[in-house]
Amino acid sequence: MASLWRLSVLCGAQGSRVFLLRAPVVRPAHVSAFLQDRPTPGWCGTQHIHLSPSHRSGSKAASLHWTGERVVSVVLLGLIPAAYLNPSSAMDYSLAAALTLHSHWGLGQVATDYVRGDTLQKAAKAGILALSALTFAGLCYFNYHDVGICKAVAMLWKL
Repeated sequence: MASLWRLSVLCGAQGSRVFLLRAPVVRPAHVSAFLQDRPTPGWCGTQHIHLSPSHRSGSKAASLHWTGERVVSVVLLGLIPAAYLNPSSAMDYSLAAALTLHSHWGLGQVATDYVRGDTLQKAAKAGILALSALTFAGLCYFNYHDVGICKAVAMLWKL
């Protein structure tokens, strides 16, 4: 996903160039550093430029994680009105899981973006994991031993 496509060479029927480029193509240093697909001589078409250094190792996992974040966000858009219309124990636990996961991933991105240094970032992510686990446990405890998330929100709206 984190890639750019550029037209590198336009070829004619016999392999000759349609456009003769007299100036070399200038790439920014950060893009050139991650250029991994080298064209072979006589190659015609597009060239894939990778912007992440770990292109081959974790691109599938990162793509699935990004998709999972979007799925949870869309599920929350439907789950919140459904919980209002049909408050039940299943809705309470579904909300507890979806809200905790959504906030865990969001806080993880904040830590990734704003915490510098490997040691501090690992500590921040460990703290976020502990906070998320406590949040989920607390919401499950509240759902089991009290009125539940849906009825608690309805009670707050009645005030």
